[in-house]
Amino acid sequence: MPSKPKVPGPQVQSLQDTLEPRHFDCGLLRDAVEQAVQNACIRLPPDVERNLELGLKQEKSDLAKEILQQIIDNSQLARNEQIPLCQDTGLQVVYLNVGRSVHFLSDPYEAINEGIRRGYTKGHLRKSVVRHPIDRQNTGDNTPAVIHTRIVEGNKVQITLAPKGAGSENMSRLKMFSPSAGREDIAQYVIETVTQGGGKPCPPLIVGLGIGGNFENCAELAKEALLRPLNDNSPDPIAAEMEDDLLRRILECGVGPMGLGGRTSAIGVKVNVAPCHIASLPVAVNLQCHAARHASIIL
Repeated sequence: MPSKPKVPGPQVQSLQDTLEPRHFDCGLLRDAVEQAVQNACIRLPPDVERNLELGLKQEKSDLAKEILQQIIDNSQLARNEQIPLCQDTGLQVVYLNVGRSVHFLSDPYEAINEGIRRGYTKGHLRKSVVRHPIDRQNTGDNTPAVIHTRIVEGNKVQITLAPKGAGSENMSRLKMFSPSAGREDIAQYVIETVTQGGGKPCPPLIVGLGIGGNFENCAELAKEALLRPLNDNSPDPIAAEMEDDLLRRILECGVGPMGLGGRTSAIGVKVNVAPCHIASLPVAVNLQCHAARHASIIL
């Protein structure tokens, strides 16, 4: 029987020092999250900055060059002045990897949300979460977060925080294809998603593509793809080929930085795949704006 393909997602470092049980004080988790949410909203990851600078060097449109330079300058200013990269400081998407030898002494989910509550309040970050999708009263502290949990080997806890803005999220799409659909059908759907979005998701984009699983799983695959390093390659050969092909085609689509034309419509495409039912082919496209913020901590 062939081995199950590895699905790349948030970079899970080794959490295993020993398999001895560890009694974990969730106050450590709360305090780490409080600082990390502020850092994530202020500092753009180095690989994102490098790819923006590469896009600037390769761009031919004068207007696109000007916009890219402004984006890079904004990133440097945010880091130097310790202010948010963007006024939309996002809904916190949290990936919690828990060593199976860890025993929490209190509720880790409450600790995470309390850390977010404190970080957004003390950091004077915009609170963007409403309590109910129809009766839209702001919670006032940017909680609750969306939390995904995995049990892994070891006795440590790794937490990755990804504040996701609404502009790019709103332009993301999911489609249940017929299993007879081919690679080109999926590619056209991705290009259509990028071109229809235009400037609304604030390109240059990182495009996360999830193929397989089921309705909700393909969306999770796409979201996790956004956290992969921009210079990595999918371990799946078909997915790796699609990443290169889709990036080339997106660079040729003419959307450009902030939708105003040019070559640099995206700085990365990441494709995650998973097994699926024989009668379906789920595909999710999750767009990420150029403020591709995230932070990861091991405790």
